[in-house]
Order: sequence, then structure tokens, then C-alpha cells
Amino acid sequence: MLSEAEVSHYHEKGYVFPDYRLPPETLQAIRDDHDRLLKRHPEFRDNCPDLLTFDSGFLNYARDPAILDMVAQLIGPDIALWNMSFFAKPALNGKRTPWHQDGAYWPIRPLATCTVWIAVDDATPENGCMRFIPGSHKSKDLAPHDLKKDPSATLSQELSAGTFDEAEAVDVALEAGQISLHDVYLYHGSEANASPRPRRGMTLRLMPTSSFYDRDLARKAAEERGDYDQSVRTLFLLRGEDRSGRNDFRVRALA
Repeated sequence: MLSEAEVSHYHEKGYVFPDYRLPPETLQAIRDDHDRLLKRHPEFRDNCPDLLTFDSGFLNYARDPAILDMVAQLIGPDIALWNMSFFAKPALNGKRTPWHQDGAYWPIRPLATCTVWIAVDDATPENGCMRFIPGSHKSKDLAPHDLKKDPSATLSQELSAGTFDEAEAVDVALEAGQISLHDVYLYHGSEANASPRPRRGMTLRLMPTSSFYDRDLARKAAEERGDYDQSVRTLFLLRGEDRSGRNDFRVRALA
């Protein structure tokens, strides 16, 4: 469980680094599963935006009771998993992730998600660890983003110039097996990896079921931006009940 100080830090700064570490055998299993995924889908070398569509076995890692206990302290007891992704950032030429807010991409209303970021390798400034702007979530607004089709980046939207001061950024340096939790509105990004060490990270996207996953909105956004169609994702009710009364938990094309 998170301490009172850790919960307060999350709400004040927009993130927290819990005193928690995945068991070594779980960490190795994630690495092995990712290796198998890349053998089948080499196109996900840099980023797999929807793990569960291509390998439903990753769902097992989202059921970690210790992680769900911590997330429940932040967003409440009724929790849906609506996405898992994998940012691989290979050694020597791993792509950067531009500064952004997660909510700029996501068809969830009202916007609410706690992202659990699991370090599959050591994440350091040298190999492109995440960076956060503390407190940037507090207005609960989406800042302007520019649409950019940059082949050297993992995402197509980037916070507009002048939105924030990068000198305020905090490096999310984690050892393999450690995790970070961050808010849907938090400004964050990461640099390219030119080091000889990979920087793999797996994410769990967990929302309170008082929010609605809007598939019509997802389809429209995909048409406008030419991005991945998020309407095809399956939602999984991991704890509690659907408080919105509108979420669709029908299982879609799982591998």
C-alpha cells in the first residue's frame, strides 16, 4: 500500500515512485513474452500500442494485487484496465517520445487514468528514461498539442512550444522491476536512446469505472489523425463494478 505521504505526493506532483518491485521471475517472464511478441510482430520494435490485442497473456501482469491496491488508493476501488502498451526503446537507436499529456490521445470522458509504468530494464537519463514536469496535471486541462508525423518519435502529437519550462523536468530513473504511477494530465516525455543498453517499459492504463470509454470518439479521432483506432480495444473490469453504467466490456479480437 502507498503511505499517506506517497498518496499526497501523487495528488500534488502528479506522480509517485512506490517502494515496490516486481519479483525477478515476473520480470523475466515479461522479457520472455516481449521477445516472443517481437518475433511474431517485428513492427513493434519501438512501440506496441495495444499489447492485449496481439497477446492476451500480458493480461496476467495487470492482475497484480499489490499494484491494484496502490491504484485503488489513487482512483478508487472500481477499476477497469483499458490498455497495456510496451515502449521498447532499443539500444543505440531507440526513438524519443515527445512531450505530451496522455489525455490528448485518449477517448475517456471524463478523463481519468492512472498509468502504471513498469521498468523492464534499468531506466536512466543515458538510455532515455521518462521525464515528468511536476504539478503540470493540477489544472486538469489539456494543453495545446501540435500534430507531427516525425519518424524518429513514438507519438504523433507534441505539446506546443512554450507550454512549459523543460528545466523543471524530473528524471524518472528506475531500476528494473520498479514502477512509477502518473496522472492522465501530467506533462511527460523521454529522449532517444543512443546508449548500448535497451530501455524497455510496459504500461498498464487503469481508469475508474465512473469514466466512460467512448468508442465513437475513438473512431473519429483515428480518422482525423490517421492514428491507431482505439475503439477496437477490450476493457477489462479488474475490480468492483461499472459505475458509469455505459462501459462496454465485450471481448474483442484477442490473440
